[in-house]
Amino acid sequence: MDINDLRSLITVLCLACFVGICVWAYSRSARAGFDEAARLPFTDDDAPALAGGRHSKEG
Repeated sequence: MDINDLRSLITVLCLACFVGICVWAYSRSARAGFDEAARLPFTDDDAPALAGGRHSKEG
């Protein structure tokens, strides 16, 4: 086995991994989790939002 065989094997493994991730991302079973994650920015937090960012405690 020379270096070109190793490079070919790694290329095929990376392609298979990429295809597997694409199949998982577009599967119906993953849709519910992605929909929930998409709604996260719009959920109400328990803590009130600070106007103007951080406040210093200088007095």
